Formats: sequence, structure tokens, C-alpha cells
Amino acid sequence: MLKKLFDTLRPTFTEGKLSAFRSVFDGFETFALVPNTTSKNGVSVHDCIDSKRIMSMVVIALMPALLVGMYNIGYQNALAAGALATTTCWSMFLFGLAVMLPKIIVSYVVGLGIEFIVAQWKHEEIQEGYLVTGMLIPMIVPVGTPLWMLAVAVAFSVIFAKEIFGGTGMNIFNPALIARAFLFFAYPTKMSGDAVWVAKDQFLGLGHQVADTFTCATPLGELAAGQSITTDMTSMFTGLMPGSIGETSVIAIAIGAFILLWAGIASWRTMVSVFVGGGLVAMLFNYAGSADNAVAMLPWYEHLILGGFCFGAVFMATDPVTSCRTEKGKFIYGFLIGALAITIRVLNPGYPEGMMLAILFMNMFAPLIDYCFVNSNINRRAKRAKKQ
Repeated sequence: MLKKLFDTLRPTFTEGKLSAFRSVFDGFETFALVPNTTSKNGVSVHDCIDSKRIMSMVVIALMPALLVGMYNIGYQNALAAGALATTTCWSMFLFGLAVMLPKIIVSYVVGLGIEFIVAQWKHEEIQEGYLVTGMLIPMIVPVGTPLWMLAVAVAFSVIFAKEIFGGTGMNIFNPALIARAFLFFAYPTKMSGDAVWVAKDQFLGLGHQVADTFTCATPLGELAAGQSITTDMTSMFTGLMPGSIGETSVIAIAIGAFILLWAGIASWRTMVSVFVGGGLVAMLFNYAGSADNAVAMLPWYEHLILGGFCFGAVFMATDPVTSCRTEKGKFIYGFLIGALAITIRVLNPGYPEGMMLAILFMNMFAPLIDYCFVNSNINRRAKRAKKQ
């Protein structure tokens, strides 16, 4: 039925009055239906499983973290209002859904709107990369981020981190992290501190009104301020603690990682290397760091489950466009991301979360790492050929 609908509408968008919007039609058609065509040149493998299917699977993998993040929004609101005992789990989730849904809508409307305009201007098909980016951006920002600010960050990311380089597959930096970096440096008071991690206002009759003077720090924020962590290990794993919307639940992120690995989309080499690099550097600081630095003394395993470390390792470091593509290069790339993230945390008290900067920094060096390994293989094969 759906295919019949698109077949009926196709002449209108290819030769009829709406031919100027052909790329828009193609975008919706290839999103709804698996295309029956493959690339005719420039590739060695022809497969009807295109990038849209891959991106859709990544969005599915993000769902556990998103759902837990929604519940956590309501949980933190009820906890801050002192009404945790009288608020049902369903009410908490509905409040989180009501708060999160506008952020997702703004992200997709602004991001896809820009991509539609660029595709029409270039007379090209609409690229599918924003299917994932549009979901990632709302999940890696604090719940208190205003919608207008989110829209500005999305526009900046899509234009300057993606389209200016040529669109999906051509960007150097991860667009979602560029959006977060833009917010962090342009509006630091809305991205850090103790007042941005709890939704304080009722929304659509849901949730509780929290006093504007109420503050709530993340575990890493507490350490950076010289305080002890008040969050227990159970909350760290389940995700019931202050933090960016989709980054708090280790269990939910682990489910997403399993989906990505099972589907063959993400690289286990990159994921594992991030945790190995972060764990080793954290242990090094545990033994050699200053006792006055609370972040340096944080146990290595807590480093790996706090902040955006797990989320970055699973969904950001494994981005197929901005990460290494050689198999050996993925080990180096992931290891350095983990090592840099912990180093930034420990040595920069003003920025206790280092995963974003670590990934963006290594995005710059991913092509160089691949280049070194590719040339090493070429030289080794050339020497072997000469001997023969």
C-alpha cells in the first residue's frame, strides 16, 4: 500500500508541478522503503541495505538510553521537590517525555529543515546522516537547555560542521559533539554548574514546581568542587542521577552497545580500546596523582561509568564517518580517546567532563592514523613483492 502511494505521487515530483521538490520526495521514499537500486560506480560491493537502514538501527540502539533519560528527568524533578514517595513511576516518565519531546522536535525540524534546503539548492538527494545526529543532540545536553539555544546549536552544527564540508560522509568532526561544544563555549552557564540538571517547572500539568534556588551537581561536578560523591554505585549503573539526558544509565547504554555490535554497525575494537585507554590512565592517576585532587583519586571503574564516558565510547567514538576505518587504527584511535578523556578530567578542574573534547580532538587525527597504517601495509607488500 505504501509503495503504491509513492508510485502514484512520483510523477508529480519528477515531471509535474512539484518537480522542484524531487529531492524531498526521494528522501521520504527511501526512508520509508528499501531502495531497489544500488550504486553504479565507485564501489566494489552492491547492497540494497543503505545508510538509512544503518542510521535507523542506530536510532533503535539509542532508545533504551532515551527512555531511561526520560524517566530520570521525572525522577530528579520529584526528588528535588521532595515528592518522590508520592509520585508514580508512570507520572515521572510522562513528565520526562513531555520535557524531552519538544527538544527532539526542535532538533529535527531545524536540522532536517536546513538539510532539505541545502539538498534543494544543490539539486541532490537528502542525506540521511541527521537521522542519528538529530536524536543524539537532545540526549547529550542538560535538561535545562532552552529550546532556542538548542535550535541555534543545531543550526551551527549542521551548517559549519557538516554541510560546509560537503554533507554526510565528508565531515571531519562529529556534528552532535560540535553542537554540544558550541553550547558549552557560547553559553557556559547553561551547560555547567549546579542549576542545569533538574527540570524545575511543571509542564502540561505534569511534574512538580521546584524552587529556582535549588541546585544539584553531577557526581563529577561534586568532585571538581572538592566534595565527595553522594551518588551510589546502583544509581550510577541505573542512571538515576543528575547528568545529560541520555548519558547517565550504564545499563541502557550497554543494551545499545549490544544492538550496535549485533547488527555489525559499530566496531568493538574502538569501544573496547576507549575503555582500556581510560581505565589505564585512571589507574595511573590513582597511583601517581596528587592526593589533593579528588578527581585523580576517583577509582578507575567509577571514571568509566560517570559522565558521558560510556555514551561517548558507544555512540560517539564509533561514528563511521569521523573515526578510524583501518582495523589496527581503531585500537589506537579508541585508546587515545579514553586516555585523553581521563587526562582532561583530572588536570582541568573547571571542566570535569572530558569525553567531548577528547573525541573531537581525535577526530582530527583519525585520517592521519589511517594514512600511517595504509602506507605501512603498502610498503610491506611492496617489499614482499620485490623479494618474490
